[in-house]
Amino acid sequence: MRRGFFYGWAVATTCLWAVTAGSGCAVYMAATQPGEKDLSVLSAGQPRARLIAELGPPVSTQVERGVRTDIFSFTQGYNGGVKAGRAILHGAADVATFGLWEAVGTPTEGYFSGRQLSAQVTYDHNDIVTAVVPLKGSEEIQAVMTDAQPQPIVTSSTR
Repeated sequence: MRRGFFYGWAVATTCLWAVTAGSGCAVYMAATQPGEKDLSVLSAGQPRARLIAELGPPVSTQVERGVRTDIFSFTQGYNGGVKAGRAILHGAADVATFGLWEAVGTPTEGYFSGRQLSAQVTYDHNDIVTAVVPLKGSEEIQAVMTDAQPQPIVTSSTR
């Protein structure tokens, strides 16, 4: 009797360890989702360098009649708290269901992997944003554009 109990306990422990060690795909996916971009840079008065620093390099740049126009395409992700909370939730669900949660969690994280946004940005001769045209995700970009105020540019001569 005692031998059967030990054997059962050893098998259960080994299975639990194997399932939890082998799982974690949803946890990893949640933790490594793209970060949240500051869309307020998509407003008139912002320097081009600030857009590139926040959104990454443009996917295309054209200069016609001295006017530069960039197309930015990027993934709008999640802030760190949301990513951490989702990862913790997936980890707890993995343990509670002995890894079965991965069948639900992994596809869910694949679906909620951020929104693809794009915008066309036009600059003046000093590379300051004069116009932004949302191309994809227009409602999200437009909402931020209406609230955004140009941020002051701090240089060594204005301190």
